[in-house]
Amino acid sequence: MYKTIIHFFPDIFDRMREIEDYRKSSDYDIAEIIMSCIAMFLFKEGSRNAYNNDRNEGKFKKNYEKIFKAKLPHADTTDKVMRILAEEELEQLKTSLIKNLLRKKVFYRYRIFGKYLNIAIDATGVTTFTEKHCDGCLHKTSKSGKTTYFHNVLEAKLVCGNGFSLSILTEWIENPSGDYEKQDCEIKAFKRLAARLKKMYPRLPICITGDGLYPVKPVFDICRKNDWRFILTFKDGNLPSVWKEVATLLGMTTDNEYTGYPIITKGERITGRYKWINDIHYPPHCLNWIECLETKQNIETGKSGTNRFVHVTDFSINKRNAVEISNNGRLRWKIENEGFNTQKNGGFKLEHKYSRVNFLAMKNYYQCLQIAHMIVQLLVLAESFKNNLTDKMTLLHIWKCIIGFMIFGEIDSNLLSDQLSCRVQYRY
Repeated sequence: MYKTIIHFFPDIFDRMREIEDYRKSSDYDIAEIIMSCIAMFLFKEGSRNAYNNDRNEGKFKKNYEKIFKAKLPHADTTDKVMRILAEEELEQLKTSLIKNLLRKKVFYRYRIFGKYLNIAIDATGVTTFTEKHCDGCLHKTSKSGKTTYFHNVLEAKLVCGNGFSLSILTEWIENPSGDYEKQDCEIKAFKRLAARLKKMYPRLPICITGDGLYPVKPVFDICRKNDWRFILTFKDGNLPSVWKEVATLLGMTTDNEYTGYPIITKGERITGRYKWINDIHYPPHCLNWIECLETKQNIETGKSGTNRFVHVTDFSINKRNAVEISNNGRLRWKIENEGFNTQKNGGFKLEHKYSRVNFLAMKNYYQCLQIAHMIVQLLVLAESFKNNLTDKMTLLHIWKCIIGFMIFGEIDSNLLSDQLSCRVQYRY
């Protein structure tokens, strides 16, 4: 884990020390505080209390300090800093790490048409409360009159076919202070996120992928203005004028169908059939529509089922690129599965209230979680690490072994130095 950090981010501790420290004095420098918070998620502790318990058990603290060459503060000490640390500081740290990966061309082979990075946009819930938590709380009232308060976040994640789902930018969906007519929402947050995304990555070739909420004119306008491409899920009933033109042109258009070669995987034969319509006028934009009917047939039983996937895009579609366009549109699911679902149910405990009373601390813990998840993905998606995974040797078991050794084992400093001095290749 530490070799992964040093391999991709050799100056990460120097970058942490550049963050402004608002404390007058402390036994721990700012890099030790931030690394400790990130490590809480690296070790998938699940709560500050669990982290403290392990810190006080056996040899955990001693082993931690050998690995990271930094002191391990109490989680309450870390929490005091999270409550005062400006929220943009950790966002900027995360951005600098992503830019490091881009310079190293980690995602080079997963670009769309050898050029565009697939940036999936989606929102998720983070925490819920029975009472108002802060001025920024969103709220909804049930039919029974019960009001629930909650915090949602909008994410831009870089997704790849191998399983990467890395946060590159975060925008909180929160109500403004004072009076307001309507609550904040995902599309409003996307407008703010898009402006920041363009500012942070002005020359990055981006293709936006999103769910059925995003095929709307404001999103098309933003993509055109920023010189971004898009592949968006297109549900029945979205943009009725476009659907009407698709229905009309399907029976009149020729040379707009393609059936891919069957793929056999995990005992199934998968076949994709594609149809598309180009140059659909939706003033002032020109949209292209594509449908994929994917049939999966069990080789042993012969039973089969078909799923339908429909997208709109500004890429012109033909037989040579139809499969790549459709597949990249479907990759947006990775922000939900490998992204949010893993962070909620894969040990990171995204929905846990790491700070119940301080919204700023909540935001900072969230950013530390994103950085930790980035590091974990760089580790576990590497081919050299995947060789350790079998039907019986799961990630959950490996992390149990890690914690067990951190508590009851003892790291040999000389062996550790030898390991860290060995060169390693990361292939994805």
